[in-house]
Amino acid sequence: MSTPPTLRRHLGLFQATALNVTWIVGAGVFAMIPQMVAKLPGPYALLGWLVAGVVMLCDGLVWSELGAAMPGSGGSYLYLLECFGRERWGRLMAFLFIWQILLSGPLEIASGLIAMAEFSSAFSDGFRSFNEHYTISHMFFADSKVGVTFGPARVLAILAGCLILYLLHRRIEGLGRLTVTLWLGVLFVIGWLLFEGALRFDPAVAFAWTDSAGKTAEFSWNGLGSATRFAMYAYFGYYGICYLGDEVRSPGRTIPRSILLSAAIVAVLFIGLHVAMLGVVPWGSIPTKEAELDDFSLAAVFMRKIHGHWAVVLVTLCLIWSCFGSVFAGLLGYSRIPYGAARFGHFFAPFAKVHETLAIPHVSLWLVGLLSLAWSLFDLQTVIDALVTMRIIEQFIAQTIGVMLLRRLQPDRPRPFRIWLYPVPCLLALIGWGYMYASAGWLFIGLGLCTLLLGIVAFLIWSWRGRAWPFTPASTAGSVL
Repeated sequence: MSTPPTLRRHLGLFQATALNVTWIVGAGVFAMIPQMVAKLPGPYALLGWLVAGVVMLCDGLVWSELGAAMPGSGGSYLYLLECFGRERWGRLMAFLFIWQILLSGPLEIASGLIAMAEFSSAFSDGFRSFNEHYTISHMFFADSKVGVTFGPARVLAILAGCLILYLLHRRIEGLGRLTVTLWLGVLFVIGWLLFEGALRFDPAVAFAWTDSAGKTAEFSWNGLGSATRFAMYAYFGYYGICYLGDEVRSPGRTIPRSILLSAAIVAVLFIGLHVAMLGVVPWGSIPTKEAELDDFSLAAVFMRKIHGHWAVVLVTLCLIWSCFGSVFAGLLGYSRIPYGAARFGHFFAPFAKVHETLAIPHVSLWLVGLLSLAWSLFDLQTVIDALVTMRIIEQFIAQTIGVMLLRRLQPDRPRPFRIWLYPVPCLLALIGWGYMYASAGWLFIGLGLCTLLLGIVAFLIWSWRGRAWPFTPASTAGSVL
């Protein structure tokens, strides 16, 4: 009888860090800088990167301890299951995580495809006009601006998503090499922008408190909350390697190092990009209306001011490549979550299947990929606000509480990495996540709570049909699927 195919531990520190950084540096930093300046004008916008950077570091320590102690495909699913108890509350928390990640994960991946479509408008005025003429939009709620958009640029983005699905349908050894290749492209566009910005940097422009029209930058707590949320979205992915724990060599050392190294790299790069571009392009020239921001590319304006149209075309190609790499890394990571859950009987059994020759979770890959393509028809701002608020309670806050519970309930558990200055980073992370959640607005807070409540109802129905906890004693609860 042949042995069932399993995943291979082939990713080292360099490839793990490349995966994280590629996942992070996609649409986020380039699309979010204008959004942050619109919400928190002038030099104040830098506070969004700094506050989010502190939360990222603190949360990264949480991921590092959990990822080193419990390396396996699924990431947060495994951590929540173990931290809250495999036979009781852990089942609920793990179910809720999978419930929301099937929405928020594809939302995050789709944001890269949407940004790819929006960046493409900078290629030429002719393509911009063509795209606008043949684009149709439908708003579900007139006041909230929640709707879908379909047009030539979105079609191209969806085709790019299909290409990524095709590229991911191969062995993990090839994926590791392809990840590094995409990473080099991402580093090129960042390096180019930093170089051009450094040569022409003007502190009087970058740190001006008054724009050319005489408008003075004003601080607001709501603006800081929005800017921090946008920055945190741009940072998402520093933990990506945790979703591929079964495919990492020496995970007890590799996972923490790759997370903290990735967090430090992107924090420095993103703040540098912000200062470099706004040291050339005055912050007062950035639009403040959402409709105008949708087609605004700060990198394109930056390059047009320096070199003209040829540089705009080249940097736009680089931005699309960066988005492509981010979607590639995100889809690679999130496709392992349903697989990891199904493997242990906490999700539908077909998603535990591993391809016989490629040794990849192909069913799970197609599920997450198709959901991502569907979400790519929505507005970028809607997608970002929805995914951030949806994920905060059921993943980040729950996971931070979970690592503290695990310390108390299993003090002797082997921990190759321990959170520095524990429990201070955990408390700071909880404060940061709570602040971002409260500043999201009632529409998205309500969406997050509704998702949570529906998940609880679905869990109860799921458990009742499978005669599992809480409808039977935990000692008799087994697999319910």
